[in-house]
Amino acid sequence: MEHLEQLRYSGLFESRVPRYTSYPPANRFIPAEGSLHQSHWLETVPNDATLSLYVHVPYCKSLCWFCACRTQAAETSQAVEVYVDVLIKEIALVKDRLPKGLKLSRLHLGGGTPTMIRPAQMERLLEAIDAAFVKADGYDCSVEIDPVQVSVPALENLISHGMNRARIGVQDFDPVVQSAIGRVQTFEQTFEAVRTLKKLGLPNLDMELLYGLPKQSASSIAETAQQVLALDPDRVAVCEYSHVPNLAKRQIMIDTRGLPSAEDAFLNAEVARHMLLTDGYEPVGIDHFVKPGDRLIKARDTRTLRRDFEGYSDNASYALIGIGASAISRFPQGYVQNASATSIYRKLVRQGSLAGNRGYELTRNEQVVACIIEMLMCRFEIDFDAVHRQFPHSADFVDKLADGLRKVYKTHLKISQNRLAIKKRSHPLARMVCNTLDQLAGSTSAC
Repeated sequence: MEHLEQLRYSGLFESRVPRYTSYPPANRFIPAEGSLHQSHWLETVPNDATLSLYVHVPYCKSLCWFCACRTQAAETSQAVEVYVDVLIKEIALVKDRLPKGLKLSRLHLGGGTPTMIRPAQMERLLEAIDAAFVKADGYDCSVEIDPVQVSVPALENLISHGMNRARIGVQDFDPVVQSAIGRVQTFEQTFEAVRTLKKLGLPNLDMELLYGLPKQSASSIAETAQQVLALDPDRVAVCEYSHVPNLAKRQIMIDTRGLPSAEDAFLNAEVARHMLLTDGYEPVGIDHFVKPGDRLIKARDTRTLRRDFEGYSDNASYALIGIGASAISRFPQGYVQNASATSIYRKLVRQGSLAGNRGYELTRNEQVVACIIEMLMCRFEIDFDAVHRQFPHSADFVDKLADGLRKVYKTHLKISQNRLAIKKRSHPLARMVCNTLDQLAGSTSAC
């Protein structure tokens, strides 16, 4: 209870801070900034670089109330088929601007519901990607799977074309919780999809739980965690539900009277965390748990773990290229987000233009802050020597940031000459520490 009191005193349960899957967060991207830089950043990728590719499919047969992703309902398959045609054209446009000799280290199909794409259309899409990029050693291909709607032929097709990792969102199996979030997905449906995937030879399975959902309790999340463990996933993410109806209009369907307090939501997450750790999973970053021997453990221990829009990875690719409406690309120089409205996205690509719209070009100091925030989110520390090696002229700026963090979080930090680390009991404060660093960087840069 003393530990909980310290977190409470630090303001954890009153804070509303970004997830920091990027720095700066996407809500700070600037209109038209992406279209200004996209072509140049693609053309200046080094010849020997490796890339990651994210393909966004924004369609679902019905919209879950809790979801804050950029998605829309599609009553027929025609809209999805037209969209696949545009994706293939965008891949060609991007390829034309990239140098030759690049290799693809990771592909992720997300959404939305990528498994809405019919097998023949999915085959066309994956063949277009294969034609555009040579696969790197250790190539990882992951797809978000909807176990409620996916067919066996669709899974067979995905695995035959290289899918070696499936991601299934569970949220919570409790029917009361599912009713409150507009998502019905039974354990039996999920079990059947997992059984089919494993029978077809899928080597890696990822699953995701959400805490902080309406009507959720410690007992419901414990039961869900137990059922997830029975499905034997390789990786489990336990992520926080964000109620942001101002950004995700469908969330107005959720009765806020059923939402747990921030403190109760945290305690529910601790229940899931304890069960995963007890079952032998190892923690990675702020919200991932993996089986012993997983590549993410080596990345964590060798300080090569990365964080991006899909969570944590060991992928050290030069850039992440986003394909599809609203998809975000990440370059060393900054970010580019494609046009979010599918109608505008389709129009741009059909007329032969890149689809970039919003974006953000990082200043030198912002590149330093992005590096430090990723360190904190991946391993709860700042390695000053590593920062100085990457940014040799940033010492004074980094020292000012570190001094500011020491003043605010002194009791939560371990400080040495070359490292500042968040104490283990204070790891839940990582996003708050990043947010403070974010604010300090703004005031320091203005000085």
